[in-house]
Amino acid sequence: MTTKQHRLGTGFGAHSTADDVLAGIDLSGRTALVTGGYSGLGLETTRALTRAGAHVIVPARRPATAEEALRGVPRTEVRELDLADLESVRDFADRFLDTGRALDTVINGAGVMACPETRVGPGWEAHFATNHLGHFALVNRLRPAFAPAGARVVSVASSGHFLSDIRWHDPHFRDGYDRWLAYAQSKTANALFAVRLDALGAGSGLRAFAVHPGSILTPLQRHVPRDQQIAQGWITPDGTPVAGFKTPAQGAATAVWAATSPLLDRHGGAYCQDCDIAAPADTDDMLIGGVKPWAVDPDAASRLWELSAELTGLDSFGQGPGKAAV
Repeated sequence: MTTKQHRLGTGFGAHSTADDVLAGIDLSGRTALVTGGYSGLGLETTRALTRAGAHVIVPARRPATAEEALRGVPRTEVRELDLADLESVRDFADRFLDTGRALDTVINGAGVMACPETRVGPGWEAHFATNHLGHFALVNRLRPAFAPAGARVVSVASSGHFLSDIRWHDPHFRDGYDRWLAYAQSKTANALFAVRLDALGAGSGLRAFAVHPGSILTPLQRHVPRDQQIAQGWITPDGTPVAGFKTPAQGAATAVWAATSPLLDRHGGAYCQDCDIAAPADTDDMLIGGVKPWAVDPDAASRLWELSAELTGLDSFGQGPGKAAV
């Protein structure tokens, strides 16, 4: 059974910032891990968490770039990690587990969007591999470090999930590539991962959530040319974001809220938006948002978990690892 998607009335909304939702919350002594925590929304997330007192670990495929971006941000540490490389995920997790430290929060924010067709590992499509499978492997490997008093895992999804359910017949687009459907499928996967992870982990104090941060212009759109951003209705001809787009500080707010709000204690697995639980989507307008039924379906979440365990050879909640794909 999953959380019913209905708004709670949190007092926050689309214009709230990450600092707003953390006002009065002391995260001193807490350790968070934020993938993508040195760019765009991730950087805003890292800054807000540290201002509230948390120590933040920032995995990075480009450690030198991350170190420069986080210069002057206290209580941060950068460790090398490439989510598209399962050996890198294993090495990162092993090094962290060797420290004996506990993790209170994991925010899975790194990702790619609408990139040219790219194959990684055993020929996996890059969106599915990086945005979903890499995070699936990371969380499963880090599970022994989750704080015994309770930890939260937040996956940054998107209203992009409106465009595609999981392509069960062809998740790696071997029959023809579409960059937007590839991105959309990975965002549905992020939401379903939270549903299943929460169902499996709730008994041991682990809760999981997915969030739609809203529409924000960040480096995530680097593969979308300016003329296409204008055609999509994201920006005006002079480059100004259209009405309804958020600032990065506002875009980081929902993930930070989901990671810390006591209002979610009894609502594990929820898909959240605008610092509240999202309502079911009753239109196809992605700017309005909400959540489509296929992104919170517990049966689909279980099926995706099994597929992911088979592909990665990992399942920290099962009787043993699945059979890795070759």
